[in-house]
Amino acid sequence: MFPQNLGSETNIKLPFSFILFSLAALVFSQFMLLIDGQLIANGSFRIPPIWSVAHLLILGWALMVAMGAMYQLVPVAFLTKIWNEKFGFIQFFVTAAGITSFSSMLYLSPHYAMIPGILTLVGILMFLFQMMMTLKTQKSPNILTAFVGSALICLLLTIGLGLTLLYMMNAGTGSEYYTSIFKSHLLLGLAGWFTLLIFGFSYKMVPMFSLSHGYPMTQARYVYGMYITGLLITLISFFNGQYFLFITGFLLLFIGFSTFSWHISIIIKKRMKKKLDKPFLFALVAIGFGNLIHLTALILLLIRQFENLAGPIIYTYILLWIVLSIVGYLYKIVPFLWWTHKYSKDIGKTKVPTLKEMMNEKIISPILFLFIVNVFIVFFAIIFKQTIFFTIGQFLLSITFIIFAISIVNVLRK
Repeated sequence: MFPQNLGSETNIKLPFSFILFSLAALVFSQFMLLIDGQLIANGSFRIPPIWSVAHLLILGWALMVAMGAMYQLVPVAFLTKIWNEKFGFIQFFVTAAGITSFSSMLYLSPHYAMIPGILTLVGILMFLFQMMMTLKTQKSPNILTAFVGSALICLLLTIGLGLTLLYMMNAGTGSEYYTSIFKSHLLLGLAGWFTLLIFGFSYKMVPMFSLSHGYPMTQARYVYGMYITGLLITLISFFNGQYFLFITGFLLLFIGFSTFSWHISIIIKKRMKKKLDKPFLFALVAIGFGNLIHLTALILLLIRQFENLAGPIIYTYILLWIVLSIVGYLYKIVPFLWWTHKYSKDIGKTKVPTLKEMMNEKIISPILFLFIVNVFIVFFAIIFKQTIFFTIGQFLLSITFIIFAISIVNVLRK
């Protein structure tokens, strides 16, 4: 699946520092959402408690786990070592401190969130510098480099726009651009950074997990071209107010995502592995959800109902596309990384557990199935403003995330 020397490519403590922090942020964000859930159920999204929860989930969970994964996967995907591991540990502590203080300040006093926001920016800039220096040593850049490089640029722009919003809020200036910048912040953070990153690494992990060979990669260029163009046109529409451009941008995003889904299906058909592992199947299901959400957003735009349902759509995009993809892949990556680190040198010398014994796969399908069901319960509760159903769905979702976090941590005890 992975090269056998993967465990020696990067100090295992570095990616796991990010992963363990992200698990804590994930669980805590869900309990915060449970406490303030009635605000979302009533249709309130642009308020401090929700800003805090959203940034703890997106920055604390998804961004930190993506950083950790990149510290381990970039050497594999691009055949180059991480530039400086010690710098990586410093970057972890700076970013973790920044995200923790930033999310806390957004909840307690948003007007004072600028300083921890800058600390978070410094941590992310350190990560971007680390990745830039690492990718710089790649001998032959490819389409994966384009996806990951563009995702990193989107991350930088997202953070810059976020700090711009904080400055505008504190200074009381630029109100005429606030909505445009806010929409751009969301678009580049979700569809830019996370989606492009998942696209890029999926092209490496899907063939690995399915043992696929002899598949074409030409389609990846069309995926990249369509999605990037869709992002740019959508960004322009936010500032010039042209609804036609808004629809055109989302149409290209949908076409790009659909082409990606089609291309992944081609790769899967070329597989040698007949029975795919359960966590990987859910990562593939996430692609289907992502495609469906893009289509739904486009239809809502065409009938001019997108603004009314933007909150629920963004919620499902984060949970059923981004989070489900990450969780599906994480259930595969973590056991292998830990097994390689702890047992690869003992093969043939003593009895070691098999890779399948590192994770209790019996709990994976129920956990992820309940996760999907609970997301839909919360989704419809938000649409129909049903606080009781939101509370039930969010409570069950929180329990699901706790079980997920415990199952990942248990791998490290084996």
